[in-house]
Amino acid sequence: MTESFAGFGFSSGMGKRPCMIVVDYIKGFTDPSCQLGSDYTNEITNTKKLLDAARQQQMLIVFTTVMYEPHYKDGGYFLQKVPALKVLTSDSDWIQIDPRLERREAEEPLIVKKFASAFFGTNLQSLLTGEQIDTTIVVGCTTSGCVRATVVDALQYGYRVVVPESCVGDRSQAAHKANLYDMSTKYADVVDLDTVISYVEQINMQAIKGE
Repeated sequence: MTESFAGFGFSSGMGKRPCMIVVDYIKGFTDPSCQLGSDYTNEITNTKKLLDAARQQQMLIVFTTVMYEPHYKDGGYFLQKVPALKVLTSDSDWIQIDPRLERREAEEPLIVKKFASAFFGTNLQSLLTGEQIDTTIVVGCTTSGCVRATVVDALQYGYRVVVPESCVGDRSQAAHKANLYDMSTKYADVVDLDTVISYVEQINMQAIKGE
């Protein structure tokens, strides 16, 4: 995903203070028995490898989930467009982070969102500003939905954006490929997992924070 043409698709690079944003790898999306779910076994496995590297370097890792109140007014027309989302209520196990990612609740913030972007209507921007983040590594699902929306907003809020290709997934492979291509040409550096792990392993967040 490095193609450039007619002034599109160049690299925005990777900065000095990265974080990971793990978008919606919750049971409702990663368990095929849920009407919202798909099998993201490979993507989860790859994401866990990247999480292990990020945790070793004490990087900021932020998870997101989607949750609606019983009246559903907080979902607006999104719930009218996608009524299947109504299973994501506070008393549902579907909103829990997939346990295979082993989220560390005491260290890794959880952003609760209502719409596609992890930034929209949440405190994510202030959290990243407080941590002086300059680069967002975005993983999760779905590529064409919440991942893409988060990527676009991250760029618009002034962050370099990196998408490890094998750490994002979608219900539709056609939509997955099309949106990876689109993000690569306009909004993010879409790269292979080994490249991102190598980048993360060279970042010493503890030393940076002590500057």
